[in-house]
Amino acid sequence: MSKDLVETLWYGHGRPLAPLTPLTWLYRAVAESKRKKALREAAQPLPVPVVVVGNITAGGTGKSPLTARLVQLMKEQGWRPVILSRGYGGKSEEYPLEVTEGTPAGVCGDEPLMLSLATGCPVVVDPDRLRGAHHAIEQQLGDILICDDGMQHYRLPRDLELAVFDARRGVGNGALIPVGPLREPLDRLNTVDFVILNGEPFPESGQSIARFAGVTHEDIHAMALEPSALVNINSGDTLPPEALHNRGVRAVAGIGNPFRFFETLKNLGARVTEKPFPDHHHFRPEDLGFHRGEWLVMTAKDAVKCRGFAPDNAWMLTVEAKLSEPFEQHFLERLAACSDRSVHHETERPKHG
Repeated sequence: MSKDLVETLWYGHGRPLAPLTPLTWLYRAVAESKRKKALREAAQPLPVPVVVVGNITAGGTGKSPLTARLVQLMKEQGWRPVILSRGYGGKSEEYPLEVTEGTPAGVCGDEPLMLSLATGCPVVVDPDRLRGAHHAIEQQLGDILICDDGMQHYRLPRDLELAVFDARRGVGNGALIPVGPLREPLDRLNTVDFVILNGEPFPESGQSIARFAGVTHEDIHAMALEPSALVNINSGDTLPPEALHNRGVRAVAGIGNPFRFFETLKNLGARVTEKPFPDHHHFRPEDLGFHRGEWLVMTAKDAVKCRGFAPDNAWMLTVEAKLSEPFEQHFLERLAACSDRSVHHETERPKHG
């Protein structure tokens, strides 16, 4: 759907698709049946902590940058994290698949390859995240698992859950698919450990966020995505994001919310020609046309799919998730508690925290 259509149908006032409400009842019944079945068949807790980053809305919310930041935090504490992913948009002949720098995005998916390159830690792709988790453990790839976009994959046991939202869009009209953007009812937030609002201003010192979308939760935190660098896709040359000021760019984006990316470029002072594509779009050379004098700028997620045919003036804008110190401290405390409860394989691991 186009931006205007999505904003009107799901994120505008009222519920224009209300006549489809019986389908939401069917959607909820099917989803709840699958959830109960998965929970009944759920495996025993895994011998390493499992963190799940996800959302209950359709569309992009910033899960992958948050995953990358959490991986960085884990590494700083001595953990050896492994990222689990479904690998949406990729198609491999066999799973589980360990992602390497040379793995084509068309095989592993764009987000797993992006996370592998950005974090340098093992990434295991498998539509069956539990099978992927067992592979990571059996191959001794690390000592903690973090699943990017796995809240609804209930077969995977988890110790911590983080639900991420685009703060500006919120929960839209609050209705389930197809009337609204919700994958699960709002009361699902009562069961998660952290609610993360991407784009919410950071509270002043001493303040906290107590409610979101009518739900009271003890751990609601703000997150900001900050541009960190411009990287030339072919040469690897880097420039500061400020190099975009007053420069004409053709911006292409095949992500869940491309207009958030375009707005970021405009905030950096770029003169932007927007070219949105569907999420996980398989780019072709003809998609990257530009006018003389323009730079071609894209997200890191899209750039991994354009290696090999991107023009010399193609750049990716990398971003980093900025989180509050109270959140990071509490997250690490909860992680340490999970570690204390876990039963570990092999030899004694390094002390965390």
